[in-house]
Amino acid sequence: MSAARPSSARGSAPPRRPASAAPRASSPVEVLGVQEFTSIAAGLLAMDAMVKAAPVSVLETLTVCPGRLVVLITGDVASVGIALAAGRGTADDIVVMDELFIPNLHPGVMPAIAGRVEPSAWDALGALECLSVTAGIAAADRMAKEAPVTVLEVRLAGGMGGKSTVKVMGPLHEVETAMRAGEQEARSRGRLCARVVIPRPHPDIAAHLAGRAEAGRWS
Repeated sequence: MSAARPSSARGSAPPRRPASAAPRASSPVEVLGVQEFTSIAAGLLAMDAMVKAAPVSVLETLTVCPGRLVVLITGDVASVGIALAAGRGTADDIVVMDELFIPNLHPGVMPAIAGRVEPSAWDALGALECLSVTAGIAAADRMAKEAPVTVLEVRLAGGMGGKSTVKVMGPLHEVETAMRAGEQEARSRGRLCARVVIPRPHPDIAAHLAGRAEAGRWS
């Protein structure tokens, strides 16, 4: 009989990430929860509490300036609500700087986070700048639901000091409607930075609108 292998003094091997943990293109994200923490350590503790409290999947974690952690989760409506409450319960209101719970996320938002979405026609351009990642996602969802515009990109924090930008395109009156809705959402959170509408953007700027090239991750 062969001798049993001694257990490692350092504990067991880390668990493998299940294949179902990452959202697939065939399963669009419909329910979204986001928490943004002023402390990376506190954010890790909260994320652990979230996945222990309910059967949710962590879509993404973003470490953004100045030393913040953003956690995006999905699951069924009840589970995401429970998970967010668990994450909130590990920290105080100062550490959780912003939070978002959308039970019916617009299908155009996640592809725009994953990478630039090509417009069906070159038209009026709107850009909204927010002071947090969470506010940008919330504004993008509100804009897409308020008017039939294309959400070209939701850029989150990379090289922007923790800010986010939302770019939309469509007929001028629809872009104006969407921008008013996004501005209202960002302002209600105290996270509005700036907004612009360009009625007739020059075609040469098209190649410079996107900040990421990872289309398809959450489409």
